[in-house]
Amino acid sequence: MSGTGAQLCQRAPGFATTAAGPYETPQMPYSPAELFAYLDNLGIAHATVTHPPVFTVEEGRDLRGTIPGGHTKNLFLRDKKGVPFLVVAGEAAAIELRALHRVLGATGRFSFGSAELMHELLGVTPGSVTPFAVINDTARRVTVVLDKALMTHAVLNFHPLVNTGTTTISRDGLLQFLAATGHPPRIEAVSGGAP
Repeated sequence: MSGTGAQLCQRAPGFATTAAGPYETPQMPYSPAELFAYLDNLGIAHATVTHPPVFTVEEGRDLRGTIPGGHTKNLFLRDKKGVPFLVVAGEAAAIELRALHRVLGATGRFSFGSAELMHELLGVTPGSVTPFAVINDTARRVTVVLDKALMTHAVLNFHPLVNTGTTTISRDGLLQFLAATGHPPRIEAVSGGAP
């Protein structure tokens, strides 16, 4: 495809007219259907299985059945200066949060980003965090970090912006998607090595 996908990610805000003139209306977060259309436009193969809502890695293990590929946990973090990071690792990966800021060169220790900040930047709620959510971060504030061990999987699985499904995508497809949204990821060894 010839770059048209990147334009999809930067939807123009809607406009309305009042007696005082035009004003911008807030852009709603992407829906799963819009995400799938974006992936299709980029030529990225994907498949989604629906299931009851899951909020933890453990619940996901019980519900996903035999979906092949790497399954993940996604940590929405911010450093001491409030800079947001999305750290994506294998579901069994051990991540030492107290030292992670040194690995990533962040300012001060990480804390979890609030639900409000998560929704503001990524357009998702706790339990639905996914690298697909950076499609909503049009200001490109979030730094995406992919664990090096996770990237050994040829196929990866993430929530499609909601926690009632699991979307399978190739590793290369994920990298293409992140680049198209303006979020080229950092690939770093952030875990103890468990993919």
